[in-house]
Amino acid sequence: MKIAQSFSRLGTESAFEVLAKAKKLESEGQEIINLGIGQPDFRTPQHIVEAGKKALEDGHHGYTAANGTLELRQSVSAHIKKMYSATIDPSRVLITPGGKPTMYFAMMLFGEPGAEIIYPEPGFPIYESMINYSGAKAVPMYLSDKNNFSFNVKKVLSLINDKTRLLILNNPQNPTGGLIPKDQIDELAKGLEQYPNVAIMSDEIYSRQIYDGNKMPSFFYYPKLYDRLIVLDGWSKTYAMTGWRLGWSVWPEQLIELVTRMAINSYSCVSAANQVAAIAALDGPHDFLEDMMSKFNKRRKLIIEGLNSIDGINCNNPGGAFYVFPNISETGLTGAQFADKCLYEAGVAIVPGTSFGKSANDFVRFSFANSYENIEKALEKIKNIL
Repeated sequence: MKIAQSFSRLGTESAFEVLAKAKKLESEGQEIINLGIGQPDFRTPQHIVEAGKKALEDGHHGYTAANGTLELRQSVSAHIKKMYSATIDPSRVLITPGGKPTMYFAMMLFGEPGAEIIYPEPGFPIYESMINYSGAKAVPMYLSDKNNFSFNVKKVLSLINDKTRLLILNNPQNPTGGLIPKDQIDELAKGLEQYPNVAIMSDEIYSRQIYDGNKMPSFFYYPKLYDRLIVLDGWSKTYAMTGWRLGWSVWPEQLIELVTRMAINSYSCVSAANQVAAIAALDGPHDFLEDMMSKFNKRRKLIIEGLNSIDGINCNNPGGAFYVFPNISETGLTGAQFADKCLYEAGVAIVPGTSFGKSANDFVRFSFANSYENIEKALEKIKNIL
């Protein structure tokens, strides 16, 4: 068989490879604490589960519109209005099986040989993977731990040229947990007004995982950019619904028909019953979210203090998501060596920084989406092996 050459440019998400290694060790009888996978360790709230069960019992078994049911898209629009005081017509909303289709569609729409797409590094690995797959040139926007993984707006704007089609932003960030403050987003949005041919994809999947009383600096606050703005969000992180495969995105009016056509050509539509559950999530009580974030915040403080107490590790203070991205260079190990040592000697699964970009050789990612007790135990194990 002859495989298309374009597949040689397709990358992967290494967190799942780490998960596979951890599962193999567990099957051999070893105890593994998984601080690698980015998945809330909470159950989906019961009222959402019940809504999904009832939807199945009520006969929601068939196809829906490719862009999502009108009821769900209206619910998303109402949610955006409530959160950001932004008026978004439901016709601009696309319901997807998770967040990745939005990334895929954006890269396919704007990426081709000769084009350039700017993306954050370190960053979610699918960005670079899909840019390369599209044939476009991936242009990294480097993030530094020296300013808690924010960016210099002038440097970002200097990357734009006449080949630039798309700028990708992720806030709060995976893998760093960095939260780019609103004043910098304000400055960037103002600067982007000078580049009307550049589209923006703002990945805001961690929009409800924010600490220290800060508010989400969403791109919905900049209506002058709406004609070329794509916003990605969903249910996975906020509602502990990773396995339900539910995402939503907002697209410019001139693109929504094209991405709906791409949906028809790939997955047809999202599960009908899951869309009913998604409405229950957005419209229902949110008490659980306060409890979940309180627990995440306690874990965040524990892992920051614990890692910084270990010689050779310097850990950032993340403003969002549920990750820390410490610099481990003073241990004398690379990120990959450190991650292997943690897995095979301490029984703690983490992800090497190079999974998120070549520039992150001195870093590793810890997810604190695990119990307080397991994080305590993991920190002690790591301290012992070092």
